[in-house]
Amino acid sequence: MRTIAFDGFVSFTLAICLLFVGKFATMRFEILRRYSIPEPVIGGFFCAITVAIIYYFFNTTVEFELEGRDTLLLYFFAGIGLSANIKTLFSGGKPLLILTLLAVTYIGLQNMVGVSVAALFGFEPLMGLMAGSISLIGGVGTTMAWSPTFTEMGVEGAAEIGIASNTLGLISACLVGGPIANYLIKKHRLEANADHQLDIGVCHNETVKLDHFGYLYAWLMLNLSLMLGYFVDLALSNLGLQLPMFVACLLAGIIIGNFKSVVLKHKISKNAQLGQTLISDICLGMFLTMALMGLQLWQLQSSVLFISVVILLQVALSICFTILVVFKTMGKNYEAAVISSGFGGITLGSTATAIVNMTAVTQQHGAAHKAFIIVPLVCGFFIDIANALIINSFIRFF
Repeated sequence: MRTIAFDGFVSFTLAICLLFVGKFATMRFEILRRYSIPEPVIGGFFCAITVAIIYYFFNTTVEFELEGRDTLLLYFFAGIGLSANIKTLFSGGKPLLILTLLAVTYIGLQNMVGVSVAALFGFEPLMGLMAGSISLIGGVGTTMAWSPTFTEMGVEGAAEIGIASNTLGLISACLVGGPIANYLIKKHRLEANADHQLDIGVCHNETVKLDHFGYLYAWLMLNLSLMLGYFVDLALSNLGLQLPMFVACLLAGIIIGNFKSVVLKHKISKNAQLGQTLISDICLGMFLTMALMGLQLWQLQSSVLFISVVILLQVALSICFTILVVFKTMGKNYEAAVISSGFGGITLGSTATAIVNMTAVTQQHGAAHKAFIIVPLVCGFFIDIANALIINSFIRFF
């Protein structure tokens, strides 16, 4: 088996090309816009399929150095924080609590599905957790963190099952969010938001003008948010709260953005706001493109029948729960439809897939400011804590 390795610079450049592929495909094919398929998914998944073909037919592994990927996610969440209005945060209190409770309930249901299918296939019930909230809601990081524990408990192949489940889940998360929102908007004849000042990106077919001042000002604010985020993360760690770094950057962005608007009474110019949303959009698109580039689809060949069945059921559960429970509970309005598209990303992929789903929907239909505050806070803060507690409960039970 030969290996072709691309360094960070070449990998980053390739990711830019793939993101262009996704953007051009979205512009060219109306069906992609209609169902709000995220632009990064198209180019990133195309790369993953190409790499898999090279692996199978040319006996060659293609590897990408993707170290810069995580920094892009920090920029994105800093931008979300800078755009957050303190009044919107306070008004999001009740919906935030409701969505958190729904997410916690869903974690239990997701693990029950995983455990049940594992038992049906004659595996250890604990193996089902690897095809449940550990790999899907938790992601690759949670999967690798729990794998040694499962190995010590005698559960062989847990890491492989977890990574394979996460791979299929990530792809599914990117594909179901947009169609869910589109279905809800059409069925309930929801009126899209007339506000075209999006939190991330710009609406399709909209022409924008950005000058040097707006771009540099936005870049400065984002960098300051990342710097403050480091100290926020340090403070949280000293308090015993080990949270993802992007949560600290999100909080730092909220602090800086609202200090300017509430304390200094200085509103950001429309041009600077535009620069901020465009930079955030590019960073999110590049992050997800690079995440999909790094998928190794051949890892799915181990226990392929079990993984296919359990993920199919997990996708069905996510769609049904989102449409029948989340949308109705969150208010049955346009904001609820956008949140529902994000919930599909939460339950099957990651925080990034949740946000990119919502971005694709709002670019098609209009802004949903409250959704872009509630969903990241649930994803990055509450759900990780709840997931760890619930996983421990399942392990003790079995």
